[in-house]
Amino acid sequence: MIKAAFIGTGPDPENPGPEGYAMAYQHAPAYEKIEDCSLVGCADLVLENAEKFAREFNIKNVYTDYKEMIRELNPDIVSVCTWMKDHAEIVINCARLGVPAIHCEKPMALTWKNSKLMALECQKRDVKLTFNHQRRFGEPWQKAKEMLDKGEIGQLEKVQFSAGNLYEYGTHSFELCGFFNDERPAEWVLAQIDYSDENIVFGSHNENQALALWEYDNGVLGLASTGKGSSLVGAQTRVIGDRGVIDVFPTTGADLRIRRVGDDSWQEFNCEKGNYIDKAIAEVVQAYREDGESVLCAKNALKSTEIIFACFESVRSRGRIELPLEIDDNPLETMVREGKIIPE
Repeated sequence: MIKAAFIGTGPDPENPGPEGYAMAYQHAPAYEKIEDCSLVGCADLVLENAEKFAREFNIKNVYTDYKEMIRELNPDIVSVCTWMKDHAEIVINCARLGVPAIHCEKPMALTWKNSKLMALECQKRDVKLTFNHQRRFGEPWQKAKEMLDKGEIGQLEKVQFSAGNLYEYGTHSFELCGFFNDERPAEWVLAQIDYSDENIVFGSHNENQALALWEYDNGVLGLASTGKGSSLVGAQTRVIGDRGVIDVFPTTGADLRIRRVGDDSWQEFNCEKGNYIDKAIAEVVQAYREDGESVLCAKNALKSTEIIFACFESVRSRGRIELPLEIDDNPLETMVREGKIIPE
C-alpha cells in the first residue's frame, strides 16, 4: 500500500485565480484512482482548511505542522501544493525527514538557487522529486510528439509557444518545448519584457508581455511570445520541422493540426481532453513503484526553469545569456524590489 499525504490544502475556491487554485483538491482524486494507494494525511497552516480537505477525501489525520505529519505517518509520497516561494524549504525538509518521493506543484521555486538546491538535496538522498508539468500527458501533445517522432514533419528545427507569461504559466510551455526536443539543454537565451502593470500570481511577479529566443545544444531554436503579442506564434505550441508544421491548440480550429510540405491545407484532429493530472500522478506513482525515473523529474524541470530565469537575466543584463546560468536570484523579482522596474 502506497501512503500519500498532502502539504498545503488551501481553501477550495469557488472562483480559482491568482490567489489560489487549491491544487491539492486536484491531486487527491488522482491518487484515489490508483490501486493500492491510500490518502493518509494532510497539513495546512490554517486548520480549518486542512479539516475541510480531510472531510472531502475521507482523510483521518489532519495537521498544521507538516513535519509532525511526516514523522508520525511516514508517507511514501507527498504532494506539495503550496505557493512557489515555499516549495524549496518544504521539499528539502521532506527529503531530510526521509520522504522517498515528493510531487511538487510548479514552478520549481521562486529563485534559480532554490530550484537547484531542492533538486540537489533530493538527489543526495535518493529522493524521487517530480513537478506537476502534467500537460505533456494531454492527448494533443502526445499525438503531436508521435507525429514528430514518426518523421511526419521531417527534422525538428524550431519549437514555439504563446502563453500568458514566462514564469507561472510559461513553465508548462517551456517544459513542453523540452518534451518535443527530447529534453536537450539550452545553450543561450535572449529576451525582453514589458512589466508596466503589476501582475502577481501566487505571490510572484510575472511580466505583462515578453518575447524570448533561445537555442538548444542540438541547434533547435525556441521562440516564446507572451501577453499582448502572444498571437505571433498562432498556437499554444508550434512544432516546426524541415518538412512541415504541427500546431497544438491553434488560435482557431481544432485541438491539433498538421501541415506537411506539399499539403494544400491543414489536417485537423480533435482530441480527448481528459484529466492530465490523473495521468501525471499515475506515472509518478508507477515510477516510484518500479524504482524508475519519471519524465516529470527534477532533472527535466531544471532545464526549462533555467531558460525562464535566463530570460529575466537577459532583461537585467540587456544581452544574450550563455548557459549554464550563473546567478542565484530571480532577476525579475530583484529588479522590482530594487526599483529598476516599477509596475503600477
